Amino acid sequence: MLNDYLIVEKSALPDYFIKVVQARRLLESGAYSQVIDAVHAAGISRSTYYKYKDKILEPSQLTVGRKASMMLQLNHRAGMLSKVINALSGCNANILTITQSLPIHGKATIMLSIDLSQLNRAIDDMIGELSAIDGVEQVKLLALE
Repeated sequence: MLNDYLIVEKSALPDYFIKVVQARRLLESGAYSQVIDAVHAAGISRSTYYKYKDKILEPSQLTVGRKASMMLQLNHRAGMLSKVINALSGCNANILTITQSLPIHGKATIMLSIDLSQLNRAIDDMIGELSAIDGVEQVKLLALE
């Protein structure tokens, strides 16, 4: 089944794919109740919307991709790993494995594998929250299963 799918960066897609997603968001948010109004606001035709609406999904809408591998670079200070774990817990992410390197030049790298099946926000939001922690120098999503 997964052989039928590709993950493509938005910049490589025609504009109307992004506009289909915008129209769907407008409908789902309640900003518009009629498809004709949402597609007009997004700048596409109704036929384009109906042709692609069930074929274009954002990562937060996928049911696959429920496990992630991440790399974080942290300042070597007491309590940094605890802050990361607490932030992940607040997102309902379940940590499966943690590997931490020895600190070099005041920085430690941790590798995490995380179960995202109960995540209570978008993955991008979770990454943003981790990046905002004082002492977190870098957050990279390495893989999504």
